[in-house]
Amino acid sequence: MTDFIFPEGFLFGGAIAANQTEGAWNEGGRGLSNIDLIPHGANRQSVKLGKVPHPTLVPGEYYPSHTGIDFYHRYDEDIAMLAEMGLKVFRTSISWSRLFPNGDEMTPNSEGIAFYHKLFQACRKHNMELLVTLAHFDIPMYLVEHYQGWKNRQTIDFFVNFAETCFKEYGQYVKYWITFNEINVVLHSPFSGAGLYFEAHENKQQLLYQAAHHMLVASSKAVHAMREYAPSSQIGCMIAGGSFYPYSCDPEDVFKAMQDERNNTFFVDVQAKGKYPYYMDKFFEENGIVIEQTEDDIVSFKNTVDFVAFSYYASRTSIADISKVEANEGNIIVSAKNPYLNTSEWGWVIDPLGLRITMNHIYERFEKPLFVVENGLGAKDEIEADGSINDGYRIDYMKQHIQAMHAGIQDGVPLIGYISWGVIDLVSASTGEMSKRYGMIYVDKDNSGEGTLERRKKKSFEWYKQVIKDNGIVER
Repeated sequence: MTDFIFPEGFLFGGAIAANQTEGAWNEGGRGLSNIDLIPHGANRQSVKLGKVPHPTLVPGEYYPSHTGIDFYHRYDEDIAMLAEMGLKVFRTSISWSRLFPNGDEMTPNSEGIAFYHKLFQACRKHNMELLVTLAHFDIPMYLVEHYQGWKNRQTIDFFVNFAETCFKEYGQYVKYWITFNEINVVLHSPFSGAGLYFEAHENKQQLLYQAAHHMLVASSKAVHAMREYAPSSQIGCMIAGGSFYPYSCDPEDVFKAMQDERNNTFFVDVQAKGKYPYYMDKFFEENGIVIEQTEDDIVSFKNTVDFVAFSYYASRTSIADISKVEANEGNIIVSAKNPYLNTSEWGWVIDPLGLRITMNHIYERFEKPLFVVENGLGAKDEIEADGSINDGYRIDYMKQHIQAMHAGIQDGVPLIGYISWGVIDLVSASTGEMSKRYGMIYVDKDNSGEGTLERRKKKSFEWYKQVIKDNGIVER
């Protein structure tokens, strides 16, 4: 039997996000966020994808973010359970509209400021490092409706003010920061990813890439601000990772895979290398996209990140003509179905070796330390008659991915840590369900929002606790 022991100082952790857990959507002075307008059910996808201009709260619809898992009121209990698991690092996010209800205020909401002080102090009490995401699919709706959100260059300044406030207030607690969660998702799920929707007369592609440019400028300016206000911290960028495989050795498929890979990762070129890659200039030209940028934008891009973070759930498979094969639509990035791989209950490809491949691809290209900040299995969990939750399938999934990650380190890839997604059950960002569970801590809540919110440990809780204690997987 082989043990998989990680380098000294490696950070095993767990992640949640404010918009999927906190709830208390209208408490403590918090303002309305884009995520608060995305319902569960039949209308969810059209709102998420930005197909509904000026979305509003509709009577009779259920909005999962409004209650989340009530982390806002239960954080002390939850942090204590994570500390019992032994987490070395805890990843969460700060709700922009909890600090700045409208987004354009100069002075933050004191109740919001106080909440995150208490949360981060609780983490420090339990000796957990913090990785905090500034914008995790989160923008105040006031900015969206009154300024057009990220379509408007002015939003850069509002974000930088928010970021500077976070660094000044919480830099003493936070060792690692991320500017935008999965920034590349803006191209695939515009409203959930960045609060973008489109009117019938608008040029969607032009506006998408211009908004992405504004986000990239904001990210670079936030990097500069962190080094001024929280110089002992590190800051990174993040994408939704997962390499693109060509469906076949047909050169057309290989070329399509190359194009898909580039469009998925050019965000990192800007944030890690300080400029758009050459092929994006050609892409913009061929598609009639004119990016309005200033000399200050180009200068700000020189503020490059300390590390590259990414989520990894699945690889993708590219084909020149997807009409020829069965499509995999389990995730927002549609690709060809890979005949060599199995999928989860929600159609997400399960590909542990793909994590090792992705690690090598990203490091080879950007030569920055990496951080796996999301990985996990969404599955339905059943409570047994004795109250136990035997999620061996989750343990198998995590074990295979941790082993593949270990192999990536042996390849020579510098990796800061591994953070399991949804360490506590939370609202699924993709479907809005609670039944699509990722956690090692069960939360009693169903898809319609009913339940006691009781927390209980799953079998995977004790397994991951042992992994953290052993700093890897020790075969017993």
